[in-house]
Amino acid sequence: MAKEYLKGKNVPFKEIDVDQDHDAARAIVAKTGQAGVPVIEIGDDTILGFDRPRIDLALRENKLV
Repeated sequence: MAKEYLKGKNVPFKEIDVDQDHDAARAIVAKTGQAGVPVIEIGDDTILGFDRPRIDLALRENKLV
């Protein structure tokens, strides 16, 4: 859902498959204390899960939309 949402807003993103990239998975757990996905980083914001209001706010604050 998050990927389709960002695509729909024409926001470029980098997808990292934490099932394949174990270093990335460990980094996410170290940063957030959780292993859930998606984890969306926009500027200095780290958003856990598909939280549309927080995503929209972070996109606006970072002038991505």
